[in-house]
Amino acid sequence: MSNSLVYTHFFSWVQDFKELTKFRLALSVVFSSIAGYLLGVDEFHFGNLVLLAVGGYAMVGASNAFNQIIEKDLDAKMKRTRNRPIPSGSMTVNTAFAIASILTVVGLSLLFVINPITAMFGAISIFLYVSVYTPLKTMTPLSVFVGAFPGAIPFMLGWVAATGSFGIEAGTLFMIQFFWQFPHFWSLGWWLYEDYKEGGFFMLPTGKRDKGTAVQIILYTIWTLIVSVIPVLGVTGELRLSIVSAGLIFVFGLVMLYYAIQLYKNRETKHARQLMLASVSYITLIQIIYVLDKYIRIWL
Repeated sequence: MSNSLVYTHFFSWVQDFKELTKFRLALSVVFSSIAGYLLGVDEFHFGNLVLLAVGGYAMVGASNAFNQIIEKDLDAKMKRTRNRPIPSGSMTVNTAFAIASILTVVGLSLLFVINPITAMFGAISIFLYVSVYTPLKTMTPLSVFVGAFPGAIPFMLGWVAATGSFGIEAGTLFMIQFFWQFPHFWSLGWWLYEDYKEGGFFMLPTGKRDKGTAVQIILYTIWTLIVSVIPVLGVTGELRLSIVSAGLIFVFGLVMLYYAIQLYKNRETKHARQLMLASVSYITLIQIIYVLDKYIRIWL
């Protein structure tokens, strides 16, 4: 076999692996975990940070791989997913299952090296995502509520990895990402409504792109904004936030709320897409602000 052919096969395999594990989504999860770790750590250990990053990616990658195995027939029906490795035929179910199983073992083992409680939450995340959330997606809109639990673990997981314990600080980080997921996923479900419908997925709370869904999106956006600034009150233990940082987060939250209100007023797909993109920017920016706020206060 020529070198060029070997390179082509390798590149194709890497692309399939990235698609199977949802590379960009997994990286965002790793980013959240690292942010949580930096918030919780007193004495920085680079080795633990690497273990968290690699273990976190493996954990999320395993969840996504198992998800695609279960939903392979449904993925084949949707434009957005029909070119994924399994429905497109570029990867067999057995290969995907082997990858998912290896990632599960590797991910949980690396998280266990950090501390057992981190591995425990990693295992809970995989179980809820694969065994509960994935089957419910074709049964009830409540799947989003169930999926919000494993989806909210990464930010909190970083704190647990840094401290070895779960307290009000980790709980607050969990709640921030928990409430955030509703406007995020419902705006995504609104935007890709027709495609999800082809796959038989129930993503919106009322099942429709209607006023009821839009109202709930606004309410959960407000809850996200409130929970995100609670640490400024000094009631969340070691997790603190300065007034300046809380103000910045509040402003970013108002931007997301603006797009949620626009969706309510117009109920157009473009506004749902704008809200979805705003929500992605929001969670990334507030995590950066939280980390910068901690270390600026330390340096000052």
